[in-house]
Amino acid sequence: MYRSHNCGELRASHINTEVTLSGWVQKVRDKGFMVWVDLRDRYGITQLIFDEERTSKTMMEQAQKLGREFVIQVTGTVIERASKNPNILTGDVEILVSKLTILNSAKLPPFTIEDDTDGGEELRMKYRYLDIRRNPVKNSLIFRHKVTQEVRNYLSKEGFIEVETPYLIKSTPEGARDFVVPSRMNEGQFYALPQSPQTFKQLLMVGGMDKYFQIVKCFRDEDLRADRQPEFTQIDCEMAFVEQEDILNAFEGLTRHLLKEVNGVDIQEFPRMLYDDAMRLYGNDKPDIRFGMEFGELNEVAQHKDFGVFNNAELVVGIAVPGGNSYTRKEIDKLIDWVKRPQVGALGMVYCRCNDDGTFKSSVDKFYDQDDLAKWAEVTGAKAGDLICVLSGDTNKVRTQLSALRMELAERLGLRKPNEFAPLWVMDFPLLEWDEDTERYHAMHHPFTSPKPGQLELLETNPGAVKANAYDLVLNGNEIGGGSIRIHDKKTQALMFDYLGFTEEEAKAQFGFLMNAFEYGAPPHGGLAFGLDRLVAILGGQETIRDFIAFPKNNSGRDVMIDAPAPIDEEQLTELNLKLNLKS
Repeated sequence: MYRSHNCGELRASHINTEVTLSGWVQKVRDKGFMVWVDLRDRYGITQLIFDEERTSKTMMEQAQKLGREFVIQVTGTVIERASKNPNILTGDVEILVSKLTILNSAKLPPFTIEDDTDGGEELRMKYRYLDIRRNPVKNSLIFRHKVTQEVRNYLSKEGFIEVETPYLIKSTPEGARDFVVPSRMNEGQFYALPQSPQTFKQLLMVGGMDKYFQIVKCFRDEDLRADRQPEFTQIDCEMAFVEQEDILNAFEGLTRHLLKEVNGVDIQEFPRMLYDDAMRLYGNDKPDIRFGMEFGELNEVAQHKDFGVFNNAELVVGIAVPGGNSYTRKEIDKLIDWVKRPQVGALGMVYCRCNDDGTFKSSVDKFYDQDDLAKWAEVTGAKAGDLICVLSGDTNKVRTQLSALRMELAERLGLRKPNEFAPLWVMDFPLLEWDEDTERYHAMHHPFTSPKPGQLELLETNPGAVKANAYDLVLNGNEIGGGSIRIHDKKTQALMFDYLGFTEEEAKAQFGFLMNAFEYGAPPHGGLAFGLDRLVAILGGQETIRDFIAFPKNNSGRDVMIDAPAPIDEEQLTELNLKLNLKS
């Protein structure tokens, strides 16, 4: 028996009990005549004491040689701690050690195993197994476990069946690039790793499973950001004989359950917003509605003077920053520099101060009088003491730029509070989006998304105007889930493939198995997939996902701990009938 108790378990009620603990040495404090050791495991820290009056000379010498992260086992008696520590649960007691066994010595770790460590991210990723010993990472992984357990419990009680789907599938041309896997047994042919189990969950509906879910790994070979990983986890769900309202109600229920059980927060309202309104009012399709600063479109009140920057713009749009009139000129100049960063890409920013006396002072006073600026305030909802920030340019670009500014200002103003939660459904996305490079339409979601009822005929006359029977669930400015009602008949699916530029032969080669399945009685069906990594991070009060993933990749898609990806040897290449043709 390596331990009778864990290192976070002992309390005053255990005093005079003999116990055995095992764990890692967190810290050693050697006073010569007395040695204290903090012993740590997953559950907490317990203080050990070695006293030359009550401890043998040999054991004292052994204790004095302990180093950080040594793995040890001790047996001793629980005694009352002379100097109590209210910051840890075991702070009332300590162990007077009678037996010490070093189970494993340890090299000095490359960074301190503390909540606030001295290790940079790349170093901690290289030694991730050490990083996991730190409370922030350990607790994040435990938190993820709690969320996934609640998901499984809730969906199981609601009649969903967990079904595993394959990881080695067929490559499809839609969406991001696939990771491909050569098949040794089928020369010259390749599997792909799934970007999602989309077609399989539809086949499960054809198979009559009715309610399916899976917590599943998905893979996309795409350029990464700080909050993206090449492999990620979805809570993948599908339901048969449902309409959109059934889906929304089902997964509002799951989200409400998680917020209550995990965060202790009761959320009743799940507002709904059209995609077009989200873009017009917030500049993106996943708006954070915990705060205001809605966009005000200023074309009608700003393009009637001789200011060419506005007159030549497709869109002039602004936001009212609450209390922003207190910003100094230097602070405003820094904001202007911020929007000019390549990551944002604006050419500049016009601003207008809303003074307490009802007057206005703008950076373009040469062109606009007080009445003009009062109209700016009216359109943006600005009040006395606010600052109006205005950008202009091409509609899509300027909305993206102002959206980035809105989020940055909210961060600076402390409006993005991690313990506040504001869910939102965004509805009626475009079914198709035009790609300038390929000069054809692509599915905005995927080619199995159905158009809104009554809009199928629009595909003939105005494909870009067709709305999808699709919906995204947004939480605190992040998309945490998305889905749609699927196409479930062969004729409509064939028509969709045609508008996406597939020939009949290409569609059959790529998706013939699904088309064939539809001929055997496919029920109306739809579903939704949550991004588990993102959902867990938001519920945990964080913006980035890495600490909620045990072994994440870096921004180059590399695992620096195991040094992957890595070359394979010639023998493996020959066995797979592959030959490298690397560009120098």
